[in-house]
This record gives sequence, structure tokens and C-alpha cells, in this order.
Amino acid sequence: MEQGSAHDGARPAYASGVLPRTSAGARVPAQARGTAAARLPEQARGEHTHGEDPRDEPPAARAVRRHSVRGQILDALRTALVDGDLEPGRVYSAPALGARFGVSATPVREAMQRLAVEGAVEVVPNRGFRVSERGPRELAELAQVRALIEVPVMLDLARTVPAHRWSALRPLADATVAAAAVGDLAAYAESDRAFHRAVLALSGNGQLVAVAEELHRRAQWPPVSGPATRRADLLADAAEHTALLDALAARDLAVVQALVAEHVTGAGN
Repeated sequence: MEQGSAHDGARPAYASGVLPRTSAGARVPAQARGTAAARLPEQARGEHTHGEDPRDEPPAARAVRRHSVRGQILDALRTALVDGDLEPGRVYSAPALGARFGVSATPVREAMQRLAVEGAVEVVPNRGFRVSERGPRELAELAQVRALIEVPVMLDLARTVPAHRWSALRPLADATVAAAAVGDLAAYAESDRAFHRAVLALSGNGQLVAVAEELHRRAQWPPVSGPATRRADLLADAAEHTALLDALAARDLAVVQALVAEHVTGAGN
């Protein structure tokens, strides 16, 4: 069992009762906070019950509530990774993070296990989870693989998709600009992935979309520059979304290829 965070003295990601937003921008609901955790079903807190017939409550209902709590914690942890509130190289224990969320360690541990599969954290036996550190080489490798996937797909889409279909994606490009303008890293990361997901979805290849999004998510953290530089980089990155839509609608293959290749290597990705 984990014995608490090795860095509990570091700046808490969820200090003073203020919890991070989910990737959609909302705060973690009341059921995942403070004393409200006491009102969670005991099964959702990972606790055992005694003297109760498990058939009294449908198994499906328990599963939905458990998944909801874990999903909220997972979204909040992903936001904290993008924002830099979970620092690369630091070890965090599930009990310590659970205390900050106001839930048991169980949903936090489950969410961290998912992040470990995604490469966001590494399991440290008997201690918790260490936030992975991305070096320049790994980020360059991710960018290279993304380019190998996205450049040919978008060139094909430029040849085949009617211009009016690209107009429908303008609101998604505008959302990235709005997030970049206020320097909201978490909102930008979410809107950036949503834009790329919508573009690639026009290929009709769901497997490709899933693989590309996983690579995209891995490339978005940890933040690699200071706040001032981040905003400038995000604004430049967001502007490329709009330019890309223009090039796709105009079927300008040379510009599409140059923009996509450049875009996936940018700070905001």
C-alpha cells in the first residue's frame, strides 16, 4: 500500500478546496469533494459493506456511479497534467491525491492506472505514481509519428472533401483561438484535440482517429515553456487551425502539407 506522497509539501494541485477543472472546463462535482465524499455509495469509495445483500441494488447502478467518479477524477488529473499542477518527476500517492479530491484512494488509483497505460505516469511500487518526464527527443518522435499519420490523411481529405464541409469546422477552430487568447492550457488542449479529431473523422477511419488522438494527447504534456511564451505559442498554433481550414477548402495541397507538418511540431501541437 502507498504511504502518502513523497512530495506532500509541494504546491498541492488541489489545495484550499479548489479542485481542477475537468477537460470540459467544469469543476469536479460535489460528489467528488470534501465531506460530500462521505455521502458517496460505499462501493464507490472502494469500501466493503457487511450485513447487506448485494442483490438489494442492481449491479449496473453501482457500476455507473463508480465509473462516473473515476471518470471525473481522470479528467481532473489530465487537466492537472496539462496545467503543470502535477509536476514531471514527482511522485504522488493515490491516498494523498484522494484526500485532496475528497474521495477514497480507489478511484484515484484506477485513474492513475489508466494514465500509466497512456504513458503519463509510471508506477512506483509501494510509493505511488511518478509523473513522466518528456525530453526533447521523445517529443520529436511523437511529432514525427503524428506527421506520418496526419499529413497523408489530410492531403487525401483536401482532394475529396467538399469545401462546405470545412466551413462546419470553423467553430472548433474558433474555440482554440478563444482558449489561446486567455492562456487556458487545459481548455486549449481539449479544443485542439477536438479540432484534429473532427478533421480526421472525415476520413471515416475510426481506428486512425483513435491512434492519432492518443499520440496527440501524449504530445500535449508536460508544458515545456513559461506562461508568457505559452500564450504566444498557443495563439500561433490556433491561427494555424484557421489557415489549415482555408487551405483544405481551397484544395491547396502544398499549403496543407506544409501547415500540417509544421503544426504537429509546434508548442501547442
